[in-house]
Formats: sequence, structure tokens, C-alpha cells
Amino acid sequence: MNADEIAAGRARWQARYDAARKRDADFTTLSGTPLDPVYGPPEGTGYPGFERIGWPGEYPYTRGLHPTGYRGRTWTIRQFAGFGNAQQTNERYKMILGAGGGGLSVAFDMPTLMGRDSDDPQALGEVGHCGVAIDSAADMEALFDGIDLAGVTTSMTISGPAVPVFCMYLVAAERQGAELSRLDGTLQTDIFKEYIAQKEWLFEPEPHLRLIGDLMEYCAAEIPRYKPLSVSGYHIREAGSTAAQELAYTLADGFGYVELGLSRGLDVNVFAPGLSFFFDSHVDFFEEIAKFRAARRIWARWLREVYGATSSKALWLRFHTQTAGVSLTAQQPVNNVVRTAVEALAAVLGGTNSLHTNALDETLALPTDESAEIALRTQQVLMEETGVVNVADPLGGSWYVEALTDRIEAEAEEIFARIRQLGGEGPHRIGPMTSGILRGIEDGWFTGQIAESAFVYQQALEKGDKRIVGVNCHTGTLAKELEILRISHEVELAQRRALAERKSGRDSAAVQAAVERMVEVSRTDGNMIPAMLDAVRAEATLGEICDALRAQWGIYREPPRF
Repeated sequence: MNADEIAAGRARWQARYDAARKRDADFTTLSGTPLDPVYGPPEGTGYPGFERIGWPGEYPYTRGLHPTGYRGRTWTIRQFAGFGNAQQTNERYKMILGAGGGGLSVAFDMPTLMGRDSDDPQALGEVGHCGVAIDSAADMEALFDGIDLAGVTTSMTISGPAVPVFCMYLVAAERQGAELSRLDGTLQTDIFKEYIAQKEWLFEPEPHLRLIGDLMEYCAAEIPRYKPLSVSGYHIREAGSTAAQELAYTLADGFGYVELGLSRGLDVNVFAPGLSFFFDSHVDFFEEIAKFRAARRIWARWLREVYGATSSKALWLRFHTQTAGVSLTAQQPVNNVVRTAVEALAAVLGGTNSLHTNALDETLALPTDESAEIALRTQQVLMEETGVVNVADPLGGSWYVEALTDRIEAEAEEIFARIRQLGGEGPHRIGPMTSGILRGIEDGWFTGQIAESAFVYQQALEKGDKRIVGVNCHTGTLAKELEILRISHEVELAQRRALAERKSGRDSAAVQAAVERMVEVSRTDGNMIPAMLDAVRAEATLGEICDALRAQWGIYREPPRF
């Protein structure tokens, strides 16, 4: 790009920056040196390939979605929390919000994630242990008691039974008196990554995609601010993928959901802004920054050139980041504070829109109040003390970072081509990327690729080529054993008692009729969300709703792979 083109781009950015709202804050260094909002090539000089880097708030969005960077708005501090019953988790949420958290992120227990009630035999010993137990809308009411759902953004990390859980969230908001059209937040709903990595599915892929399509239609029409899909690379990375695989599989899944929306006749400029993403921030600092920058650039280009989006918001890749749980160690767990801080800084320098920082004890148990506060304060130190919010994309133009960004993008493009090849020549009922994803799931291609990457990394650890402090180097320590949070068995017993009382006190005939009506709609082409909402309003439980759909659609069992 020549000097005149760069100057014209700078002028466009300056006009947008001047017109945008900025925070009332001190944008100088610790020593008082004033800082420009963004930096670029020296005036009067050219920069080969600068069109791939560009300016913040301008296509291809490598440097961020907004011309102001974090001067306009800092990232949302969204701490992931959930344990025990709804009342216990509600107390943790109020602590997070009271300490400066900007949004909530719900962790559900394993029975809830698998669409089972707390009294299900398969839930025995698991209730409340890895998240909060949610059996019905009454639990969702208790979870957000005293928290204005119309005034706080809420993320829910659940995919298999995401749609009925979301209906419970809507009914809880109704019972607060909230106007549903004002609700804002994110539902994960990403079933592709379950088949690829996390394994928390209920049905075959086709029924799951039907539910997701219904949800996309409903949210676009009724709750336009709410994001019905958070396409997740986090669990793919935690399963052992490389950074490029995480990026490529995640964006391919996103393209699949774009194809799903288009197949429903939805306008890409309307529904694409409702897609968001969820990435892992691992401990290789510069590789992660490059991954985030490449993600924005790839998404913008594909949405414009492949899927025909013309709205700038449809081209924006908005993403939440969580620091890498898999990088935490049980050995010398206090070191995890350092790892988390480095990973959080990488996410911020990569331009994340919201962030969760893991607690130091999460490799051992659910976080204590103290460790959760340290995780929260980690973000606040980065935000308030380090100056990283002062300049948009401060590493833009770094030879190393730009080379890494280009390299990860190129690797991702190779993977996209392979996925589309898996789908064959067509015809494609939903779209070519979706066909490739479904074939890759069926053939075990994704799981095989991830397993190979995990094996290569493990070999490097065992040889000592890759090092982890406290694990295979610097193993001596004076640290004492941590006190960890333990979930009492009484939580499960109390949850089951409450569920039994709720079932006995409701109108069973109304519940049965509402669930049967929902199943009837599932046999048609109609949107299932209104009927599911009616079942939830009647206090049908998650297990009852999911069991009725299991009976209709069957369950999915992963084919054995050797």
C-alpha cells in the first residue's frame, strides 16, 4: 500500500474516532506522556501489505472492531461461575457484580449439561459439582434473584440442552417483569464443537441443528440484542488442538451456522450480528494475540466474499475469551496466577470483547471466594494499572506479530479447504461447509486431528522440549497445600427434595399437555420455541422436555474409532 492510500485510511479512521464516544479517562503513560489512540506507518511512507493490517474499526478489522479501541469501552469482565444450587450461585454472582464484574457467565453442572434432572439415576453424585443445578424455571428464578436480567448481560455455557435452558431463562425474566426484547447476552448453543471435542450432546446432529435454526429465527424476530449462538473454540483447544486448529475448526463451525441461517431464508445482515465466538487464550503469548487478530480478518473476508454480507456489523467477529484451563497445574498452583495474567494480557492485546480469568485452584476444584476474587482482580489490574487500554492494537505492525498472524491465517485456510473437501461436490442440504463438518464428525476426522496434536505436545513435554514450571522443571517448592471448595452431598439431597416438592405442587395435566404439544410441533416445520416456552411456564423440568425429545428423535452415540 502506498503512502497516499495509507494517509487516506488514517484520515478515515480519524474521522470515525473523532465522532465516536470516548471514556473520560487518563490516556497517558505512568510517567505522564500523552499517547496517540493508534499508531501506524510514519506519515509519507508506504507499507507493503498494509491493507491486511489496516486501521481499527475498518475492514478487514485485523486491528479491532471499533476506531477507539478500549478508549471507547473496555472489555466486559465476565467471570464464569456456578456451583451447588441456585441460591449458592446467586450469592457468588452478587459478589462478582459487587466487586466490579460487568457481566455474568453461568456454569451448569453435568446433569444439566446432559439434559437430565437432579433426581435422574444418572445424576447421582454429580449434582452441583461442576456448576449449578437447574431443573426448571423456578431454579432459574432463584439463580437470578435480586439481579435485573434486563440490566445485566448474561452468558450461558451450555449446548446440548441450550434451547430449553434458554426458555427457562426467558420465563425467569418474564416473572421479574422484564421486557424480553431488551434482554442482552449470549447462549452457547454450539453443537458442532460438542461432536468435535466436548461430547455433551443429546441427539443426532440434524435435530440439534433444527433447534438451533428455530432459536436463530426466534431471537432475530423477538430478542434482537440477544446472541443465540456463541461458537466455541475454547473446548476444542482444551481437548488438545493447536492454535491454528482451534481457529479453523471454530470459524468453520461459524460458517456452518451462517449456512444454516441462510438455508432458513434469514438475511445474513440481520442474523450474523447475533453470532459471537468464544476462544481459549493459552500461554504462548504472541501466538494467541496473532490468533485473535487473524480470526477477525478471516471472518470479515468470508462473510463478505463467500456469504454476501454487506453490513459492517455482519462482518464483525465479536468474541469472549477465557484463559486456558488446561494450562493450570495442580503442582505449585500459585504459579497459575502468573499464567492466567499472561493469558489475559494476550486476550486484551488481541482485542477481546469480554474476558474470564481462571482461578488458581480450578485444576483442583471449583474456586473458593478468595481465589475467585484474585481472578477478578487480575483483570482489574490489567484494566486500571497497565495502560493496555490506552492504544488500539498496540502490537500492530510488529514484524513478528504480523508474520504470526499471516501464518495462522494461512494454516486456517488450508483446513477450511480440507473440510469443504470432506463434504464432497454436493448438492448440500444446508451448505458446503456444513456438509464437510458433518462428514468430519461422522468419520472421526476432527477428533483424530486433535488427538494427534495432543499426542505430539505430550511427547514434547515428556522429552523436556516443552517445559512447565513445577511439573517438569523447577519442581522444588515451599508452598503449602491449598484449601479447596468442597460441595456437600447435602446439596444434591436438598435439590432433589426441592424438585420433588415442585413436581407435586404443579398442575401435572397442564405439564403433560404442554410437553405433548411441543412434541407435536417437533413433527412439523413450525418453530418450536413458543411451544417449549409454554412447557417451561407450566414448570416442566429440563429432564422431562429433553426426554420427550429423546423419545421423538433418539439419542446419538459416537461411533467407535481406533
